[in-house]
Amino acid sequence: MLAAGNPYGSRTLVVERDEDSSVAYLCSPDGTVHGAVWLANHRPAPAVVDLARINAGLPPLMPRANTLHPDGRRPLGQLSPLWFEEGDGVALYEDDELLAVIPGWADMSRGMPGYARDAVGESPFAWALSEALEGLRPRISNARSYWRWRHGEGSWPSFQQFVMGHLDRVLGPAGRYWDASGERLPTVGITERPPHGERGFTVLSTVGMSCQRMPTVEQWIDKPGAYARIELAVATRDDPKDAALLLVWLSQYPWHSVTWLGHGHTAKWYHEPSTFPLGPQYSGVLMQANPAHMPDMSGFAFGGEIVRWLWLSPVTTQALQTH
Repeated sequence: MLAAGNPYGSRTLVVERDEDSSVAYLCSPDGTVHGAVWLANHRPAPAVVDLARINAGLPPLMPRANTLHPDGRRPLGQLSPLWFEEGDGVALYEDDELLAVIPGWADMSRGMPGYARDAVGESPFAWALSEALEGLRPRISNARSYWRWRHGEGSWPSFQQFVMGHLDRVLGPAGRYWDASGERLPTVGITERPPHGERGFTVLSTVGMSCQRMPTVEQWIDKPGAYARIELAVATRDDPKDAALLLVWLSQYPWHSVTWLGHGHTAKWYHEPSTFPLGPQYSGVLMQANPAHMPDMSGFAFGGEIVRWLWLSPVTTQALQTH
């Protein structure tokens, strides 16, 4: 009935229906279901949960007490998804009216299915959307305005110029620039900043990670606004192209893996240790905000939220295991 992927290729919204009911699923590319929310019964509701139907793998029927339409309702109209900026959650519209929301924190195993317009109270299949709208409405509004801006002409060049101007001020003139994203969102570049003034080493920085919030941050941090937008940086006295490979590796990682990166996080090199760009004695990186002896990168914000630069430093296998 509907299958729509998010802009980053990391989640797909699938709506299934039969003659009796309609359900929406939030899935990863391998088919794992992360969230599922009942949308509607198309025939009179049962008094209690129809376990035989669930055991047969059919979309559930909402019990009578938990639906606004106990006698059932007509088939769904035109469906359209609105993805959250982070790509980990989605709002589903029926004929331009909000029908359901599956947020990034939906988790079937923890009894958090998602929110549906026609649901009453809380059930294993859906929670009432009306009771959650106060918290969800700003997220939905932000998503709509973000994608309208992002798909607008000139949005990326203007953002790119914005970041480069900040880096000009804190690091000095730019050297080379590489594209790190290919054809996939998010769009990210890497800017090289050769030694400047008293700084005797090259700094490489991503340009574009902070253009969209990272997924799942609010599941771990009380005030995600201060941690949801990052760029990565690495300092080197050797060939900058080697260090740049670290940024290519991690620059799209949060959105493709539906996770976040923060101070103190580590990442294990995805390939053989012998291919690690900074030498085979290392096997990953440690990320740090504001490490000693590195330039102060503060002072940049986007979308009303501060952007933090995380510096990458190489670490050994032993250090990764103990961290």
